[in-house]
Amino acid sequence: MTALNRPVWSALTSRQTPFALGGPLARRYDPAMSPFAASRDNSPEALAALGDLIAPSSDRVYLLQADEIALPACLETEVTALGVLMTQEREVDASSQNAEVIRLGDDDVAEMVALAELTKPGPFTERTAELGGFWGIRREGCLVAMAGSRLNLEGFTEVSGICTHPDFRGLGLARKLSLHVAAGIRDKGDTPFLHAYADNHSAIALYRKLGFEILCEVNVAVVKRTR
Repeated sequence: MTALNRPVWSALTSRQTPFALGGPLARRYDPAMSPFAASRDNSPEALAALGDLIAPSSDRVYLLQADEIALPACLETEVTALGVLMTQEREVDASSQNAEVIRLGDDDVAEMVALAELTKPGPFTERTAELGGFWGIRREGCLVAMAGSRLNLEGFTEVSGICTHPDFRGLGLARKLSLHVAAGIRDKGDTPFLHAYADNHSAIALYRKLGFEILCEVNVAVVKRTR
């Protein structure tokens, strides 16, 4: 639970250190990959270091943590929300459903970004897929659903970017992809985890059917420099 209190910090100080900008008190991902950032704790020194990582004007970072979000005077919240962090407590077999699941690569990036912009599964850029493998399903040659992994820390890997084109919802595509990604994470010895907004009851119900249970609530904030 300690590592998952601040999963972004845990990732950027362990397996995903090569993607980190910052130092021992606060870190963020390369903005071209992901807008997530975190401080080591809520000490004044760590919060000041977080502020130093955010440029004036259009720069925005996402904070995601079970701990209370605190900010230095130089930062302010633009959006806040309550989420949940769920870990897979029960493995669900999906081996018979993976025939149409394909690995996505560089040639698929434009379609991945377009699908994410349409469906809003969370922050997704042209380089997000470099944080972990992404998988998709095509229908009539078009990418209609995808899922992959993003945060990667010791013992845990996040299932992320789960989305389906509106014209293909209700067909179980998100279920197939989520289980496929989770199975790959388990094969590597990690526990799959994911996030959902606390009021997204339909998503939480789906994830429970996939063996996930709520571990804790998390605070979410989009933060920018104070004008």
